[in-house]
Amino acid sequence: MTTQTIETQIMAFLDGEDSLAIPNIIHSTDGAQEYGYDGALVGGVTVYSWSVAALIEALGDGWLADGWVDFSLRRPVYPGYEMTTRVTSVDGGDDVEFVMLNQDGERCVAGAAGLGRAVWFDELQPASRIEAEWEPAEKSQLTPAIVPIGEDLRPMLVPFSEEDAAEYADTRASDAHPRWRDEGALLHPGWIAARATPLIRHSYTYGPSIHARSQIEHLAPARAGQTVVVAGHVTDAYERKGHEYVLVDCSLLNADGGEFARLRHTTIYQVAKRR
Repeated sequence: MTTQTIETQIMAFLDGEDSLAIPNIIHSTDGAQEYGYDGALVGGVTVYSWSVAALIEALGDGWLADGWVDFSLRRPVYPGYEMTTRVTSVDGGDDVEFVMLNQDGERCVAGAAGLGRAVWFDELQPASRIEAEWEPAEKSQLTPAIVPIGEDLRPMLVPFSEEDAAEYADTRASDAHPRWRDEGALLHPGWIAARATPLIRHSYTYGPSIHARSQIEHLAPARAGQTVVVAGHVTDAYERKGHEYVLVDCSLLNADGGEFARLRHTTIYQVAKRR
């Protein structure tokens, strides 16, 4: 049995302003400390984006058009953490495991990825409501009493240019590879993973929130330079240790209406304060 390990390193950073004026104050120092955390939490999808280069090195570019990833956020990641992504494959197989460790060797992220269809793919429920709709001027606060389990969310349009793709790669993923740039630029998997939060906010107000898990299936090449439709279906909701969780299944559709990614996003939409 032959084991291959790929490692990359990065110094963790906030991908936005450290301010209480941002939509999710858990990503600000003052907001996070109000909830009992040591400092601003780096966004989970941003942390995941730092693992993508190692995953592509292990699985190849084909993973971006026909592959899956399933990862969970285990510990907070704070700015200044020295993060190591470690991807492990056995005997050159189509599946890998990966972890993201902080400078103390603690697992902040744990997951797996592979080529082809994930065993859980058929569990993801695509929305039937896929025609984009305007965001209303007034929205309800998402609470356990009104969380719309079994219903579709309001679909949204997301223009994303080749310039946007390069900016995301530079400022969020810290990834200089040319595949994210210029004509024919690809959408970064971190950007794809991040679509669920704005989709929920397109229908409801909520927060602060903490990303808990993502299951993502890449179905086709995802190109910048087009307007993407993001549609979603609320699959489940539950309470655990005082936190309120919601599961949203999302479909990402290209300008021709073809689905290029499907994902399940698990997030804590009401955060219990730490003692």
